[in-house]
Amino acid sequence: MKSVVLGIVAALGLACTSALSAAPLKLKPANPQPSGLKSGLNVKYGYASDKFKSLRLAHSIYNSTAKPGKPLRGLDYRDTEFGENALTATAPWYLAAQITGYFKIDAPGVYDIEFFVNDGLEATIGGQQVGYADGINPCEGTVVTQVEAPVAGWYDLNLFYFQNAGTACLMMKMGPAGKKRQWVANSAFGR
Repeated sequence: MKSVVLGIVAALGLACTSALSAAPLKLKPANPQPSGLKSGLNVKYGYASDKFKSLRLAHSIYNSTAKPGKPLRGLDYRDTEFGENALTATAPWYLAAQITGYFKIDAPGVYDIEFFVNDGLEATIGGQQVGYADGINPCEGTVVTQVEAPVAGWYDLNLFYFQNAGTACLMMKMGPAGKKRQWVANSAFGR
């Protein structure tokens, strides 16, 4: 019995160690590399007439009502005041947004990425999911995701965001793996 318990403990320890030392997600640079980009990110909004609380419903709302919006300056949208419009939308809440463009990484390496979002988000950079939050959330960080950028350059960026009610935010932090993450400057985004 004692050896069975020790075996289970050892297996759990090995599983935890493996999970913690998982290889970073390898990003794929945009191919071809874009040139002549404008600053910011493209966005389309879908609006609802009432509250919704999940990415599944947000996708449905977006798919039935999407219209182009004013481009975002980047991903520096700090928590709004109650009733203030979200991002560049024409409403403060009940909206879903598809955000597309490019994200520039200045040097190859391994990085930690984190998004701050209120309410929901699916974030993909370079073909890898790097951020996720579903449901109703205050402006707080997603799980930190470790990525590997094989080269300096532009990477495809695709975000799906929703804002239910109350205040809204959408921001991004990044830094070398294991070091302090910094807010990402708007100049790192192009469309």
